[in-house]
Amino acid sequence: MIPVPLLVCVMAAWCAVYLADTLLRSSLTHRFSYESWLSSRGLMLSPFHVRWQTTMFNRLFAYCARINPRALYLWFSGGLVFGIVAMLGSVVLLIQTLQQTLAQMTTNNPRMGAQQALQVVVPGVNIPTSQLAYFFIALLLSGVIHELGHAVAALREQVRVNGFGMFVFVVYPGAFVDLFTTHLNLISPTQQLRIFCAGVWHNFVLCVAALAVLFLLPVFLFPVYATGSGALVSEVVQGSPADGPRGLSVGDIVTRLEDCPVRGVEDWSSCLFHLSHTPQTGYCIPVASLQPSWAHGRAFKRLDGTMDCCSNNSLTDLCFSYIKPQSRNDREREYACMPVRKMVTGTRACRTDSDCAVLSSAASVCVTPSLENQTRFIRVTHPPNTHMLFVGYPPHLQYAVSLTNFVPRFGFLNLDLPIFLETFCKYVVSLSGALAVVNSVPCFALDGQWMLNALLEATLVHVVTDRQKRELIGFFLLLAGSALLAANVALGLWMVTAR
Repeated sequence: MIPVPLLVCVMAAWCAVYLADTLLRSSLTHRFSYESWLSSRGLMLSPFHVRWQTTMFNRLFAYCARINPRALYLWFSGGLVFGIVAMLGSVVLLIQTLQQTLAQMTTNNPRMGAQQALQVVVPGVNIPTSQLAYFFIALLLSGVIHELGHAVAALREQVRVNGFGMFVFVVYPGAFVDLFTTHLNLISPTQQLRIFCAGVWHNFVLCVAALAVLFLLPVFLFPVYATGSGALVSEVVQGSPADGPRGLSVGDIVTRLEDCPVRGVEDWSSCLFHLSHTPQTGYCIPVASLQPSWAHGRAFKRLDGTMDCCSNNSLTDLCFSYIKPQSRNDREREYACMPVRKMVTGTRACRTDSDCAVLSSAASVCVTPSLENQTRFIRVTHPPNTHMLFVGYPPHLQYAVSLTNFVPRFGFLNLDLPIFLETFCKYVVSLSGALAVVNSVPCFALDGQWMLNALLEATLVHVVTDRQKRELIGFFLLLAGSALLAANVALGLWMVTAR
């Protein structure tokens, strides 16, 4: 559900703005000066919408349009081809997304939602409030680059740009360019296509550029940040299984989970997945260290059928099972309640007693923690500290800790800089790519509407000679595209907020 405090703050802010605007416009004393002030600064206010427009960037757009006419022609012609392909691809993608959403509604499988390429984004609901700044800045940047493409392409086709502006609708920021409609109607449909496709083309280029920066970030930061030596802990959730005096701390470098090496965040995730889907690891314990009092612990069955022998629920002891030394029956197991940190610190991992015989010259036995079916005992290595011992469901450990691949080479470096760059690039990739897809949809009020109209005028003029028939074909195509997009947004919004 939408967070109530966030909704209250947004509504209160817009009510205050709208109330102040209404009072000033109705005031006989301040109305003229207020409206003159808004007009001189290019501001327009309406319910849940504020817009600012200026001509100060027109010279910059004109300069960009004159840099290299031949290169710009090839550049925007490439954008034309991409826009047509994107318009067809966006329809296919929306159909697939709608099918996945309907399947998720009927099967109630949360994994299907994670597989969707497009998802409705609601700040504070499926985006953490701590990352809202990334979201809004990336969204605004994507919008500005989108409109920059329209403006430069228009000036190159001799269409005047009246101005550039930005707006905020409810909480979503955006940008726009105001083109001179008379000039736009005088040029050919192919020229119009170059202008209309330039926005989604620039969004695609920005998406690729951010993706390249994301992959090359280890190279860019190599002089000051190292990678491949472990996963650096950047945040530990307070009260989580990883928190505490013998848990993980910010700045620790995790190098191993049991016998699974951790060279980065990807290894951390894959190791936890591997450990949660394989039998519990055992540990080589010298036979001489098995005290008689431990070996005769009274074992009893849990509700799930597993065995336990630490009836006092001690925080320092754990029930271990092992095959009795010199026993002829491999299924005859003994259970012992042992001090867990003392027994497993510095010991080697094993699966069977034969592993211990190979690894150690002394007589050893492979003891295995006797835990519930989904529970695992995991040793987390983070030198120079002693092991962190975790008992629980492995995914809980993954959610309790935030890690990064980048380890500072110098002590004065900020741990959060690589995380900031990495997170921001991911948001730019997601949002700029989403804008490219959504704006390509043949839908009313989006770039896809003008792209489709120009495409029909360029391709059907000799097939369907009647202009009204071409407009009617375009209308029904736009109606279908609008219904498809509206269905995706409505169902996606319901999935995000109501479930």
